Amino acid sequence: MNKSGGGHTLSDVALDITVECMDERGIRHQIDTVLGYRSSDPFAVAMTFVTSDGNLVWTFGRDLLMRGTESPVGEGDVHVAPAIGLSGRAMVSIELSSPDGHLVLLARSSDVTAFLARTIAVVAPGMESDFFDVDMLITQVLAS
Repeated sequence: MNKSGGGHTLSDVALDITVECMDERGIRHQIDTVLGYRSSDPFAVAMTFVTSDGNLVWTFGRDLLMRGTESPVGEGDVHVAPAIGLSGRAMVSIELSSPDGHLVLLARSSDVTAFLARTIAVVAPGMESDFFDVDMLITQVLAS
């Protein structure tokens, strides 16, 4: 299910996961999240945070998420790195920054790996340009 409001095609991938974050007081919170991928936007993944105030969507490079499961990567608003949770479980740290604040999330490595495997089954790494619709992008930009 794509909770960000977009439609699905047969090649969409969506995975409901729970991520952990820590607030400024050091209190841990769990946030329901949907990782999403569409072959029509093959270079990107969407991370949709499901909240009582509505859904918040962050979109960033699939390649960044892939590389970040193995070693720290990122510059700018999104950084991804392997991590170890408090229980000793393998995690993936995803840091998001905006003018409104900074958030560090921990997702189970097994969840992220399963999601990425499903996206790779849809569009293999290096084949993204075969699925990218430049005409649609131009139409969207001109409609804005």
